[in-house]
Amino acid sequence: MSVISSSESTLDTISQSVKDTSTSAFSNDVIEASRRCLILVDFWAKWCSPCKQLTPILESVVATYVGKVKLVKLNIDEHPAIAGQLRVQSLPTVYAFRNGQPIDGFMGIQPESAIREFIDRAIEPDMKSELKGKLTQAEEALGVGNLQIAADIYATILQSEPQNPDALCGLANCYLSSGDRERARQTIALIPPEKNHLSSVKSIIATLELVEKTPFAKELGPLEARLKANPADSEARFELAIAAAANGDKKRAVDELLDLFRLDRNWNQGAARKQLLQFFDAWGPKDPHTLDGRKRLSSLMFA
Repeated sequence: MSVISSSESTLDTISQSVKDTSTSAFSNDVIEASRRCLILVDFWAKWCSPCKQLTPILESVVATYVGKVKLVKLNIDEHPAIAGQLRVQSLPTVYAFRNGQPIDGFMGIQPESAIREFIDRAIEPDMKSELKGKLTQAEEALGVGNLQIAADIYATILQSEPQNPDALCGLANCYLSSGDRERARQTIALIPPEKNHLSSVKSIIATLELVEKTPFAKELGPLEARLKANPADSEARFELAIAAAANGDKKRAVDELLDLFRLDRNWNQGAARKQLLQFFDAWGPKDPHTLDGRKRLSSLMFA
């Protein structure tokens, strides 16, 4: 019974992804439809033996893309005008259309693997655009504190791209925001090592390290008192900077570390500079405190 159901489901998927067209319907079936998803046009004829071999492969492959790609078949004997306009010279010929324009094509019988490569290459801009949109939605949800919505979007992305670094970073950020450092750490561990140079990866790793270093906001009073009593107390100034960052006062954190660097850049093996760079990674390259801090640090280093 399950085999029959599976077979019927496959046939239904193919029927939804494949259709025949005509000269009069071509504009609607191909030109307009390609603005919504990738359209493959299969130019064929009844007398063409290779066409009969290629079409079933096309139908089967297209069905696996579940609506992201559709196959439109055009019999050139019955509707020669379109084939003539597109200069189809041999059969079978397949063109890929996106946004109303033919963007790629191939002629002759192709194995399933080659057809998949062809489709993936043609659909990549659409997939990137869709991915970018999902990531933006997740970032916006995370930004306003809708952790569950953001996590659901990141999880959806990871279902199709298990190692997507931006989605993994975003999901780890959701865990951190909810206080679950262990699951954040586990999620970060799934990021491929070759992606560690990305700013988003550097940011989440640095953020986790900062959270583990100072998980809660601290009272600044005792540290300020120590520093007032002894302005040369480098350890107090360093701890004050970290505490200020934990309290969300990025400006003061940068100011204190730059003062420490100015007073003694070699203190504790250059700890002030190292901590600044960790802050910059955690805050991201576009954060105004990162931009200002990097500029001021460079001025001090090369003064």
